[in-house]
Amino acid sequence: APGYEGTLSPAKPLTIPARFIAFVSRPWIDKIIAVTVSVPALWVTYDCYQAGLMDLPRALFFVQAALFVLTMLVRRNPVRISTNPWFWIVASVNSYYNLVTAGLLRGGVHLAPVSLINFLAVFGIWVAIFARLSLGRNIGLVPAQRKIVTKGMYRYMRHPIYSGYFLCAISWGLSCFSLFNALVIGFGCVMFVIKTLMEESFLSEDPEYAAYMKRVRWRWFPGLA
Repeated sequence: APGYEGTLSPAKPLTIPARFIAFVSRPWIDKIIAVTVSVPALWVTYDCYQAGLMDLPRALFFVQAALFVLTMLVRRNPVRISTNPWFWIVASVNSYYNLVTAGLLRGGVHLAPVSLINFLAVFGIWVAIFARLSLGRNIGLVPAQRKIVTKGMYRYMRHPIYSGYFLCAISWGLSCFSLFNALVIGFGCVMFVIKTLMEESFLSEDPEYAAYMKRVRWRWFPGLA
């Protein structure tokens, strides 16, 4: 009505209910989630083997995926978990997509010598495995704070597991290049970049992690990115 003055309260941001987070944080639920996550990787591994696609880059990737599942089974309970639903959606899509990427690649042509392709694959998996061992029981899917790790590979870059994935992605692209495969690999890399930014947005709320970000400037590759 004319002359009426009032203010509208700002809309509350959409968040994951606290009761749901408490439920999925229970140790036995956490283990069920970890086992469920492994199903796509097992299926894709078998499919690649049956199709005769189990080259060295794919085989090493599946070894790394198996280590991911094992560390998920013994991981620590989180101190806090992001309540942002978009973080959960991106993290879930990224994790499952990461596990099935190697099985989506078909055909293509070699763009580099096999020795270079295998070197990048071995180096990428070495980085990813070293990073997972450095992270120990503090691994997760959605942005969550457990123990902040600053040792091992994390002395040099903030997201070394993703660095390993990027190296593997380069080896895949060189081993079976096609437009379709490039799109599959590129989408996975973009998802990891988005997930990196989301995780840092959440973790940087903790002063200890914010200080760690200042000490370790590089996200994925020291001196580059």
